[in-house]
Amino acid sequence: MQRFCLLIIMCIFLTLTACTKSNTQKIGAVAKENSPAPDISVISITNGSTLKLSDLKGKVVLLNFWATWCPPCREEIPSMMKLNSFMAGKPFQMVAVSIDEGGKLHIDSFFKETGFFLPTYLDATANSTKLYGITGVPESFIIDKQGVLVKKVIGGFAWDSPEAVAFIEGLMK
Repeated sequence: MQRFCLLIIMCIFLTLTACTKSNTQKIGAVAKENSPAPDISVISITNGSTLKLSDLKGKVVLLNFWATWCPPCREEIPSMMKLNSFMAGKPFQMVAVSIDEGGKLHIDSFFKETGFFLPTYLDATANSTKLYGITGVPESFIIDKQGVLVKKVIGGFAWDSPEAVAFIEGLMK
């Protein structure tokens, strides 16, 4: 009986050790501020083209994860639209990745219904949400021209505020 108990305790210990190591590896792979932004590939809902984040080096990127059913996401969309208009012609790219399950038709319907529009992309594999450690929406990441993640913002944000615009413009210099 003692040997059996010892065997059970050893199995539990080995299992816990393996899970901890595995979890540590996953956490280490998640996007972190002041580190290179993980490269992702997403599909444009506008024309179906593939966009690789690494192809945007030389531009400041606002990477935003959102959903049509999310009230804080809906609240921040007008400020994102204003920011995107203000940054037209500058080395800036907005990448709004929808996590909606309805896909392109659902998002197009949402935009028609609300009058909103964002440069929206889909990630069929959901790999981007894993690489960026998304725990909810909205979550946004500002990536500098060298491809370094400089800021993570959890929750809705006023992207057209003077502070946000000045921060992004400062990264363009």
